[in-house]
Amino acid sequence: MKRKIITTADGSKTIQIEDWNEQYHSIHGAIQEAYHVFIKNGLSLFQDRQLSILEIGFGTGLNALITLLESEKRGLDITYKGIEAYPVVTEELQQLDYTSALNAGNLEQDFLSMHQTSWEQSHPITANFSLIKQQIDFKEISDVDLFDLIYFDAFGARVQPELWTEEVFTLMYRALKKDGVLVTYSAKGSVRRAMQAVGFVVERLPGPPGKREMLRALKVL
Repeated sequence: MKRKIITTADGSKTIQIEDWNEQYHSIHGAIQEAYHVFIKNGLSLFQDRQLSILEIGFGTGLNALITLLESEKRGLDITYKGIEAYPVVTEELQQLDYTSALNAGNLEQDFLSMHQTSWEQSHPITANFSLIKQQIDFKEISDVDLFDLIYFDAFGARVQPELWTEEVFTLMYRALKKDGVLVTYSAKGSVRRAMQAVGFVVERLPGPPGKREMLRALKVL
């Protein structure tokens, strides 16, 4: 499928898949969306120094990079697992230029390391941020009671409805520790009902720019 780099409303860039009219990040602001959904309404809930995060849809690595930045600011030790079936290529990463957009040019090599490190192995990216990547289908996730927080950032249900089902959210529920949290940009009623059906307590929150609402789900049992 044809892909191109586009500039979003906050000046940061994303990848657009033209055949689907779908983007890796919001056209209303890639960086703004990441901070609002995953940091403000996800990471900020946790005060513990050690934290384990699963990202569904590692993609461009933007969410991981921002989380690395926040780990430095907040004094967190983060173990981060990114799941991605179709990795982004180096040429695209260079065009996205996220470290410049975040005024984090000193992390350029760390950002490249995230993408260049081998799959299926844990790698220390910084002193307090380690990364393991898995190139698998989301339905192959088998982790149990392992993560404090899940960033659910798959392509939208309009183009890939099979990623937003009870089957997939059952795997997410199992992967979370008790009192673990899942956050996503989606606010579709079908997504919320699928989450609730597998046991999540779900709340609707104000969405990022361009979206009225988003969802946050809590594993209480």
